[in-house]
Amino acid sequence: MPFRGSSSVRGSGLRVRALAGCAALLTVAAGLAVRAGADGAFAKYAGSALYTVLLCALVAFCAPRARPLAVAGTGLTLSWAVEFFQLTGVPAGLSERSAVARLVLGSTFNGPDLFWYAVGAAVAWAVHAGVRRGARLRTVA
Repeated sequence: MPFRGSSSVRGSGLRVRALAGCAALLTVAAGLAVRAGADGAFAKYAGSALYTVLLCALVAFCAPRARPLAVAGTGLTLSWAVEFFQLTGVPAGLSERSAVARLVLGSTFNGPDLFWYAVGAAVAWAVHAGVRRGARLRTVA
């Protein structure tokens, strides 16, 4: 059994970071594709779910040893925090001056987004748990 800090553990962390980085890039690509190819409620709420999926991928990248439930919970909490922050009006002001702020913080509170963030977190959890389970099965075999 490798001890903490061994090359095996570091190698595992590097693999998780690589997968999380790829997941983040694919999520951004999916978000851009949805924006370019769809409109209306589908595009809005798909974007909300993908926002949380992206946050989950970034959490997994930063904390590669975190369990899938912790990653999904952190991504969901961050998404909800940003949505409730919109009630202050600060993100709206920042969004008027910066496209980056508009993408990261949004501008106005929308209650249904809270549900779609949970959907995104559930999808991220399922993918993360599945990938982790598959990695364990390959290690045992």
